[in-house]
Amino acid sequence: MNWLRTIFREIFGLFVDDGSFALLILVWLGLTALLLPYLGWVPTWRGHILFVGLAAILMGSAIRYARRNGS
Repeated sequence: MNWLRTIFREIFGLFVDDGSFALLILVWLGLTALLLPYLGWVPTWRGHILFVGLAAILMGSAIRYARRNGS
């Protein structure tokens, strides 16, 4: 049964390199999908807010990776 766990871990690793990065993206997408329609903003602003949040998550992940590798 241990070999089955290893196989699933390897397959998951093919698609998700950084688990916290993927989790933050999913949380941000969920929050924007649930909360932004109730704010009554113009839909173009919703797109901008989604983009800024995803860009901030990407920059934070890149900074963490650079610090971890000593760059």
